[in-house]
Amino acid sequence: MSATAKPPLRLQNVFLAARDPARLHDFYAGALGCALKFRDGDRWIQYGLGNANLALACPEEAGPTTAGWVPVLEVDGFEDARERIVAAGGEVLGLRDMGGHGAVLSLRDPEGNLVQLFRRTPPAAP
Repeated sequence: MSATAKPPLRLQNVFLAARDPARLHDFYAGALGCALKFRDGDRWIQYGLGNANLALACPEEAGPTTAGWVPVLEVDGFEDARERIVAAGGEVLGLRDMGGHGAVLSLRDPEGNLVQLFRRTPPAAP
């Protein structure tokens, strides 16, 4: 009988196999405000997001991975988000209001990858 594996401590990284990481860097840093943490030229561009990392990887770094991912990024609000997204080459798909839970703005980045911005509903005033 084998021992039970220990669970992971945290989400370390989520990456996207990108055709043009440099172009997407302009989108993620400029339109979405992701803070650059590490960059290996245009091969690997990594952002720190709280206790996790989000990265853009060139096809050689990503290996055989071709499927995309869907990051859900929590934001304070959606002010000017539509304009920034479109100006950076993205596409806004729609806003879903989830009542007391919050709202999600779905969009596509310049390469067509799905991204969601999540905004919590502010607490009710006493």
